[in-house]
Parts: sequence; C-alpha cells; structure tokens
Amino acid sequence: MGLKALLINCTLKKSPEVSNTEVLLNKAIKLFSEKNVATETVRPVDSNILPGVSSNEGAGDEWPPILAKIKAADILVFGSPIWFGVRSSVIQRVLERLDGTYREADPDTGQFPLYGKVAGMVITGNEDGAHDVAANTLFNLSHLGCTVPPNVDTYWVGNAGPGPSYIDAGGEHHLYTNRTVRYMVENLVYFADLIKQNPIPTNLRALDDLARQE
Repeated sequence: MGLKALLINCTLKKSPEVSNTEVLLNKAIKLFSEKNVATETVRPVDSNILPGVSSNEGAGDEWPPILAKIKAADILVFGSPIWFGVRSSVIQRVLERLDGTYREADPDTGQFPLYGKVAGMVITGNEDGAHDVAANTLFNLSHLGCTVPPNVDTYWVGNAGPGPSYIDAGGEHHLYTNRTVRYMVENLVYFADLIKQNPIPTNLRALDDLARQE
C-alpha cells in the first residue's frame, strides 16, 4: 500500500513534557502500524513557527520543514487539547500557516497541495468542546483540499468543570474513545488508499473559467 501518516500533535507542552494528546495519538499510531502504514509525529510547539499566512515567513521561520512533511504524507491526523472550550493556539497557528498553500496550486488543475490527502482529528480535554474543535478543524482542512471521510474524529473529555485529564483519569479504557479511534484509522486508511489509486480529477482552473462566463 505504501501509505504514510503524519500525526501533528498541537499540544501546548514542549518536549519531553508528557502530553495527554500524544498518548491518544499513540493509540492511532499502533493501529496504523497494524495496517502497515508508516507514521511520524511532529510537535509544532517545539519549533519556531512564525505568525503569518504564507508558507515561509523568512528568517528564523521553522514552518517550512513541517510543511514539507505535510505535503509528503497521505494521511494527516491533527491532535489538539481543548482550552477554554476551543482548539489550542498551536493548531490555530498551524492552520493559519496552511493558508499559504492556497498560493501553491497545481498550474494545470489548480488543485491545492493538500488535495489527495485525507484528514482526521484527535482531541483531549477535561471538559466540553470536542465537537466544536473537530467541526471547525475538519471544515478548515476540507477547504484546504483534504478529504474528510466519515467518523474520523476521536476524543476524550472528562466531566464538566476542572478535573483530571486523559492520562490521570484512565481515559485509555474509555469505550467510546477506543471505538472511535478505530473507526478513524480504518476509514482514513481506506480512503487514503482509494484516493491514491484514483486521484481526484477535479480541474479547479477549468471550473473557475466556467464561473467567469456566467
């Protein structure tokens, strides 16, 4: 199959601090490995990713090497903790930087660099917000060109209000999370293989020309 999955852990914690999101991402990695999918994890907070909406913001910007890994992957799994009910500032910056890929469209088809990739979402927190994080992030990724298959978000959240997070609360035994992480991996691998064998044919440039004629 030869598929490659990149897992982007948008925790606020720098390495080697333990990340609850990484522990759940590791469950996905184990499942990917059982399907012979090569995996790699990046933790953007460990890099100096400058603010901006281009693919290279100049001196000191460490986004380009991460973007190269994103472009080389078939499967993208974004991980984020929940803070104040929304996604982390780290994943927000990653998505803002991915905006730069709109300007790197294929000269013939107009497809953006993330076309042909499938995307999923892993979320951890100790109260609500998971649906909001998944909905907004997967919507953003679909506009960047990613295919979002069914059932490709998995999350763990604790009871309402402050409390223990995924590791301390024993979230690794939570049935819903363990079920949905399997749904996610199964569907991501299936659709990634399907698209690799049958690339999306949409010619955005041709459609733009038709739109201009109306």
